Amino acid sequence: MPSKPIPGSTGEVLTCLPSPYLPHPATGLLYLPRFLAKCRYVKTHGALPKSYAKNYKRGLDRFLCLHLGIDPADVEKIVHESADEATVEAGLKTLFPADVKAIKWNRELCQRGMSEEGRKFLAEALTAMGCTDRIGQILSVPDLIDFDEGRIE
Repeated sequence: MPSKPIPGSTGEVLTCLPSPYLPHPATGLLYLPRFLAKCRYVKTHGALPKSYAKNYKRGLDRFLCLHLGIDPADVEKIVHESADEATVEAGLKTLFPADVKAIKWNRELCQRGMSEEGRKFLAEALTAMGCTDRIGQILSVPDLIDFDEGRIE
């Protein structure tokens, strides 16, 4: 039977966040619903757990925003200042470029971790999780996120 992460090895795990593979309905951008969910979590709870806070508005959040040519803090501000989802979506439409280049971003996201350096990162993360048997099976950073949060058996 394949291994599962050692409980607590990555810190607190939020299973309430969507998979990085979930597309944003209006733009088709993968990962955007996850970043928005993190912004909502901070709005509601004041902060993310330490295991998530270290990459909030950094890591994949930042890579997505770099792709769009925007600041992650501007996305957070829209979420925090909006009373409902329609207002969030209207704010994002104003903030985002007309062409979000979803296909380009989605390909890049799905390939995060497939470079030589990325494979080293994944191997180190899986080792820390007690899952060395999963090296070579968990192939990307989005896969690692889904594995850690229990969406990959």
